[in-house]
Amino acid sequence: MAERTDEQLIEGIRAGDREAERILYERYKQFVRSRAHSYFLIGADHEDLVQEGMLGLYKAVCEYDAGKAASFKSFAEVCVTRQILSAIKNATRKKHTPLNNYISLNRSPVEANGEFTLLDTVRSLRVADPEEVIIGRENFDRLVVYLEQVLSPMERRVLGLYLDGYSYPQIAAAIEKPLKSVDNAMQRVKHKLEAFRN
Repeated sequence: MAERTDEQLIEGIRAGDREAERILYERYKQFVRSRAHSYFLIGADHEDLVQEGMLGLYKAVCEYDAGKAASFKSFAEVCVTRQILSAIKNATRKKHTPLNNYISLNRSPVEANGEFTLLDTVRSLRVADPEEVIIGRENFDRLVVYLEQVLSPMERRVLGLYLDGYSYPQIAAAIEKPLKSVDNAMQRVKHKLEAFRN
């Protein structure tokens, strides 16, 4: 049964096959964990975001239409990411909004091939010393001010969409520019971020 495609497993799930359901969820469990690991939410445990991702996977199973052009894998990736982002956005709308600001610190801010992450810029996520917390916040604030000064409106928009999880083709479609323009903008952003670090 493990050799069955995602679409075949979904058919089995809809027919009440519990083994097909177990296999599909097991197949996507690591993806959900890695996607949840890309985000951070103050006041929540990492497992909370994993659970939100699993809920997104469940919704993907329920709502997937094999007649559409997208594969289940693509559809599931979108559903999982949206569910996690939705949970984060809902948490930020609550009473303690300033305490619940989030940002993915383990994600590279540009296509840097893993060269550095925002965590490298801030230097430390878990700091006990209040002085270091303030310095880290000041560094982050400096980065934000720097980016506002040096990025063009297009570069800011491209970076914002990229950090929201959009792929290059999705960004190109959203801003109605050629893919090459998006790539060029991201390369300029990368160079400006490297200049900030130096």
